[in-house]
Amino acid sequence: MDAAFTAEQDEIRRTLRDLLAEHSGPGEVRAAVRTAEGHDPALWRRLAQELGLPGLALPEEYGGAGCTATELALACEETGRALLPSPLLATAVLAAPLIAALGTPAQRAELLPRIAGGALTAALAVPGGSMAAALGLTADNRTGGWAGGGRAGGVQARRDLEDGGWRLYGEAGRVLDGHSAGLLLVAAHTGGYPRSRTLLFLVRTPSDGLTRTRLTSMDETRPLARVELRDTAAELLGPDEAADVCGALAATGRTAAAVLAAEAVGAAAGALARTVAYVKEREQFGRPIGSFQAVKHRLADLYVRVEAARSAAYYAAWDPAAGPLALAQALEASRTVAGEAVQLHGGIGFTWEHEAHLYVKRAAADELLFGPVHRLRDHAAGRAGLFGDVTPDGLAHGVAV
Repeated sequence: MDAAFTAEQDEIRRTLRDLLAEHSGPGEVRAAVRTAEGHDPALWRRLAQELGLPGLALPEEYGGAGCTATELALACEETGRALLPSPLLATAVLAAPLIAALGTPAQRAELLPRIAGGALTAALAVPGGSMAAALGLTADNRTGGWAGGGRAGGVQARRDLEDGGWRLYGEAGRVLDGHSAGLLLVAAHTGGYPRSRTLLFLVRTPSDGLTRTRLTSMDETRPLARVELRDTAAELLGPDEAADVCGALAATGRTAAAVLAAEAVGAAAGALARTVAYVKEREQFGRPIGSFQAVKHRLADLYVRVEAARSAAYYAAWDPAAGPLALAQALEASRTVAGEAVQLHGGIGFTWEHEAHLYVKRAAADELLFGPVHRLRDHAAGRAGLFGDVTPDGLAHGVAV
């Protein structure tokens, strides 16, 4: 593995960091989360049109840049550093890969160029708010428990006998950017109990019978919504019902975990940088507190955590199979660094006027959405066969723990 970045990758990182330093400071972040969209639409258009962020990892034939997950991870590391509220994660990391993997040629040709250009945002809606399980990060998603089951629970899909389309009925909670997305990818059950299976459906917004409610969330930079579907028209994603939806979700989850790990590393690095700057300025007993040996040791420990998590995230961007473990390490580092940042800032770190608490909320919210850390590690260990033999389906059997 060549760990050196190309000149193009370094340029992506530098350009984005400079732009966000100018247009996404703590004041701009607070203003953006209070908008109806939950982000700054003007900045999002600029990121899409000038830098092509939504299309970084999309093929050139659909208007994308044709880059890999590595470039997307580097971009998200910078958005994480700035705690940027944007549809990038929901649209480019979660929804677009599923459309590319499962969509028909017509669906890909219609939707992906609009996503790449920033004209269309999308969100993945899974019932029960169990995003980590749906993506196969904390459990085997083929069991289907995360999507409800049988004739009740989750979101149910049925054929419309009149036009041959599909109708959805049910509810999905904690949908990332679900209140503002122009397109929803909804995971729904069909077939009832005898032939129960999970499929993905496209729901255009607005639609009859669709209600979206923005929720109060711990981290305002991660806007969440409750999506209610009451006999809502939908379009099956893909040519038929034989698609391997769970496999596509798991593959998307591994890459998403690598990108999320890089984003969490960026947030941890941002919190650490702000803390280092603060302890150089704050004085106690006539000298900066950063000169105290105890503070130096704490900061050194945090630096080691961040760099270790960064190494894991970069490796996962190269090999997405390592994504879940890298995400666990990055989330743990983000949580630890954010907590220490508040402590080292003293009383001001807990106040709304200071941005230190924003990093704590981001770390906690990300672990609620995509973790927790111990489940990420447990599932990864199970798949690796640490607790027993690994069967062809990739699951470990034989040892109870």
